[in-house]
Amino acid sequence: MIIIKTDREIQIMREAGRINAQAHMIVNSLIRPGVTTEELDKSVETFIRSQNAIPAFKGYQGFPASICASVNDEVVHGIPGNRVLEEGDIVSIDIGTIHQGYVGDSAKTYPVGRISQEANELIETTKQSFYEGIKYAKEGYRLSDISHAVQECVEKKGFSVVRDFVGHGIGKNMHEDPQIPNFGKPGRGPRLQKGMVLAIEPMVNQGVYNVWLLENNWTVVTRDGKLSAHYEHTVAITDGEPVILTSL
Repeated sequence: MIIIKTDREIQIMREAGRINAQAHMIVNSLIRPGVTTEELDKSVETFIRSQNAIPAFKGYQGFPASICASVNDEVVHGIPGNRVLEEGDIVSIDIGTIHQGYVGDSAKTYPVGRISQEANELIETTKQSFYEGIKYAKEGYRLSDISHAVQECVEKKGFSVVRDFVGHGIGKNMHEDPQIPNFGKPGRGPRLQKGMVLAIEPMVNQGVYNVWLLENNWTVVTRDGKLSAHYEHTVAITDGEPVILTSL
C-alpha cells in the first residue's frame, strides 16, 4: 500500500532532507586522496546527531555504519572502514537521516581528485538520468514512466542500469511501497498522485548491469569489475512540479 503524506508530513521530511543535504556538503568538502571512508562516516554521523537527527542507516537490519561508501566497482552498500581513497577513484555516498520520525535519503557519486573522462561521464549520466526521470514525477503519469526515462537516458550513453536494486517509497520507514525500478516500459504501475514521496535512485554501471553480493552480505559489486555510479533524491509528488526534499 502506498502511503499518502499530508502537507505537514512533507514539511517534516523537508527538514530531514535539509539535514541530509548539508551532510552531503560536508562529504564534498572532505573527499580527497588520502581520506578513509571511515573518516567520512564519522564526520557525517557527528553532524547528523548535532542536528537532533538520527543516522537512518546505522543499525538498519544490522548495517554497521551511518553512511554507505561504495568505491569504484562497488554499486551500493559499501561499508566504511580503513580503505584510503586514491586519486582517480569514484565513491558513491548514500546518506539517510531521521528527523521527527521521518526519513530523508539521498546519494551522490563523488570524484576523488582527477578522474578519467569515462568515469566523469558515468557520474554525469547517472545524475542526468535522475533528472530525466523526475520530469515524469507528476500527477497523472504512471510510475514506470519515471523508470523508462531513466533507462532511456542511461542506455543512450552506452551504460547499463542495475536491475537487482531499485528505488522506493519513503516516509516513516526508509523503504515503503512502491518499488521504483530504473528500467521498464512506460505506462505501467500506479498512477502518481499528490502526497506520494519517492526515493528515486538510478544505479548505473559502466559495463554489464549484472552484480554480485560480497561475502559481507552487504556490499554489491559489478559482475565485470567495471565502475558504478549512484544518484538519489527524496522527491515529493505535488499538484504541480515535483519537489526534491533532499536539496538545500
